[in-house]
Amino acid sequence: MASPAQQLPPGWAAEWDQTHQRYLFIETATARTQWEAPVANGAPVPAQSPSVSPPPTAPQHGKRRQYAAGQTQAYYGAADTLSAPTYGAAAPQPQPQAPAQLFTPGLAADGQFQQQQQQIQGQPPYYGNVAPPAEPEYINAPGFGQQPAMNALADQFGQMNVAQRGLRLYTTNLLTSPPEPRELHRPPPDIILPPNASVSPSPYANADPSYQRLTLNTIPTSNSLLTKSKIPLALVITPYRSVKEGDDPVPLVTDTVIARCRRCRTYINPYVQFIDGGNRWRCCMCSMSNEVPQLFDWDSVRNQPADRWARAELNHAVVEFVAPTEYMIRAPQPAVYIFLIDVSHAAIQSGMVATATRTILENLDRIPNEENRAKVAIIAFDVSLYFFSLPPGSSESSMLVVSDIDDVFLPKPTDLLVNLTESRPALEALLGRLGDMFQDNHTIGSALGPALQAGYKMMSNIGGKITVLSASLPTHGAGALKNREDPKILGTSKESGLLQAASPFYKTFAIECSRAQISVDMLLFSSGYQDVATLACLPHYTAGQTLYYPAFNAARSEDAIKFAHEFGEMLAMPIMLEAVMRVRASKNLRMSSFHGNFFVRSTDLLAMPSVPQDLSYAIEVTIEDTITAPFVVFQTAVLHTTCYGERRIRVVTTALPTTSNLSDVFASADQVAIATLLANKAVERTLTHKLEDARDALFNKLVEILQAYKASMTAAGAGANAQLAVSENLKMLPVLVLGLLKNVGIRQSAQIPPDLRAYAQALLTSLPSQLLIPYIHPTFYSLHNMAPECGTVGEHGVIMPSPLPPTSERLERHGLFLIEDGQTIFLWVGRDAVPQLIMDVFGLPSYEVLRGGKTTLPVLDNAFSQRVNAVIQKTREMRRGVYWPHLYVVKEDGEPPLRLWALSCLIQDRGDVSPSYQQFISQLRDKVNGSSY
Repeated sequence: MASPAQQLPPGWAAEWDQTHQRYLFIETATARTQWEAPVANGAPVPAQSPSVSPPPTAPQHGKRRQYAAGQTQAYYGAADTLSAPTYGAAAPQPQPQAPAQLFTPGLAADGQFQQQQQQIQGQPPYYGNVAPPAEPEYINAPGFGQQPAMNALADQFGQMNVAQRGLRLYTTNLLTSPPEPRELHRPPPDIILPPNASVSPSPYANADPSYQRLTLNTIPTSNSLLTKSKIPLALVITPYRSVKEGDDPVPLVTDTVIARCRRCRTYINPYVQFIDGGNRWRCCMCSMSNEVPQLFDWDSVRNQPADRWARAELNHAVVEFVAPTEYMIRAPQPAVYIFLIDVSHAAIQSGMVATATRTILENLDRIPNEENRAKVAIIAFDVSLYFFSLPPGSSESSMLVVSDIDDVFLPKPTDLLVNLTESRPALEALLGRLGDMFQDNHTIGSALGPALQAGYKMMSNIGGKITVLSASLPTHGAGALKNREDPKILGTSKESGLLQAASPFYKTFAIECSRAQISVDMLLFSSGYQDVATLACLPHYTAGQTLYYPAFNAARSEDAIKFAHEFGEMLAMPIMLEAVMRVRASKNLRMSSFHGNFFVRSTDLLAMPSVPQDLSYAIEVTIEDTITAPFVVFQTAVLHTTCYGERRIRVVTTALPTTSNLSDVFASADQVAIATLLANKAVERTLTHKLEDARDALFNKLVEILQAYKASMTAAGAGANAQLAVSENLKMLPVLVLGLLKNVGIRQSAQIPPDLRAYAQALLTSLPSQLLIPYIHPTFYSLHNMAPECGTVGEHGVIMPSPLPPTSERLERHGLFLIEDGQTIFLWVGRDAVPQLIMDVFGLPSYEVLRGGKTTLPVLDNAFSQRVNAVIQKTREMRRGVYWPHLYVVKEDGEPPLRLWALSCLIQDRGDVSPSYQQFISQLRDKVNGSSY
């Protein structure tokens, strides 16, 4: 048989590689190398003898040769059968030197796609460390993945097989390696897909973790393997993540050509496979062969043939489609906002009404209203309902009072829900004097339930958003509640009863709202008990948000600024309306349980009347049968109406490799996603069981994971061991679980008011990972000795100090420290702080004169003051979401309640009944060693 060197097309040479015992093929013109034998004019070189051949490829179907020779091949080998070839067979297809005709009609120039492919030839697909960052990869020891040359990297990928591929596992001993807060800012473990899993070389072919991440970045092929690892498999989704400065916008496909699988309804994405000369595509979920839509390769704007490979849905994992009419049950609805404002004595006295009306007035231009379609209504309530007629074109409004709250009716058929643009003068006039109208109102009590029913009647035929601003416990009419706060049961097994809804009205009403596409946001201001647990049901089932301002007093400028900022951001938010969300996954994967603010309409269809930005959802996944595919795909689709009246579909796709190797499972675990899931499950358990059960379940889950790791991945096996081993990428999981156990929503205490606990639980189940992680693992900075560049503007904005481990061991008596959890910022001042520090930061002569408490830090005419202010400002702005944290000055010898609150954020310290981090690790070690696996 002739050697490969004698069968090569012109321009190629073959060299025997001693290391790998096979031929390496070199293109002489470009010095490009590859393991696969090159082809001439589409005909492959005859196979080499077994002793020198690369790993066997799956049989190629004749139809596949209709592809241009330089086009990216999909991973699967055969055209009509789903096969799982060995990984060596999946390298990029070789390319001829002469341009070939692509099947995509009207490609701008001959060979354009080959040129694109040649730029990326010689390197593995994107997720295989294309350009190693300067910093070591997330779970890897320094230098891992940074091969000396690209050829060596190609060798590594060429030689991959099931046993060798994937991430390297590094074991760490929790007893000797303290947690490092910077680890939490690293990206999740790499997703190393088989070569050519994607039809696109785009770096955006897999979803950014801020949109969608999984607890495991390598999926076990069987449920028994997943069970053995004890790591829960789940998806954490933030489908409507805000786009901040520097973020890539979500690509929009406007031609309404939407290719979907006929069987499983998956949307076309970078992981499908084109067959039959490009006329058909094979679904990456169910392997169904589908026709490519006729206009898929047509540019409807320029009315000319288009480049298929430039289509956004084949290059981007996160994409939005403009939906054609068949995706609409009715015409897209306008954005409708109804404000229910509590005008009882407590609300007026606290200044809430004046602040709320001023905020709405100042933000009228920010309410999404591009095409002048937005509608607005205002209903005030105490123990009666006050409607306002706002006739278009007039600057006068009239008030209509309804005292019959047992049978709510609308006093007028028109001019209550009005077009924002047409009735703007009347609305502005009303907002300007609403506070004064009720200034002398001494009515105590709240008919919140009837006010909600009135809002529902007003908008039920359209849908939209009801924003409730309430400053007292609902006491009259439907949904009236009693004060059930009982200090005697706090800290006991009965406490979880206070976290459950006291009245079925709110859940029943929420489901009615969900059906009518109405979402409810609750902004709660009471200085006394308000039953947040019951009222938060409404946002929970209607996909809204709950914000809580305990003891709100607008006379304190900090309170007014916080509320005005957060409420203003909510008004300006470009919400999704009339949304339904469904998650699809590859064969043998099933979505089993759902956590977050929505209503599960059918087995897997999540109804969301509106989708606010930066709300997170967690979905647990079950492996039903053995997975044979080399990689799996998860796809989240959200069908919604934009607040500008356009029906759209947002599609988020994530592809992950599969493995039958337990070490790959541990090496790919994402500790941030696991902590996000555990927070959701813990809160759910407090509602169905007890708070103590939720804490035990968290601790036991962590013990199970550590036991599984010890038994399977360490030499100690089931025996006792002086170490507490876990993989490097899970090193922060114990401290995150400890933070969860110490969080206000879950921790053991007889001092936490039920409203604060219920609000903390609402945050735990809705915050995206970027906000949740600091909430359970607060950030701790030392400011008095921060590096000179900290607080100054660098290439990526203000440079922040390095975070310290959250423990009081790092506090110094002469220092200035910042502790923050995304909701509150504490500025800790040591008692021996030098007068110059106090003068530079607070403008006061000495520590003794300084007062602790809620404050606004002055910006003084010195560099240090400006740097500290810049760090605080960046802390408030750097994360997504509407939240504007209060700033408290805490003196080391100041008021005990404030000191204890700030110190409770230092989660590695010992609390009154909770362990320090070292004690917690010792408990874990005893438990892991104490019971045989």
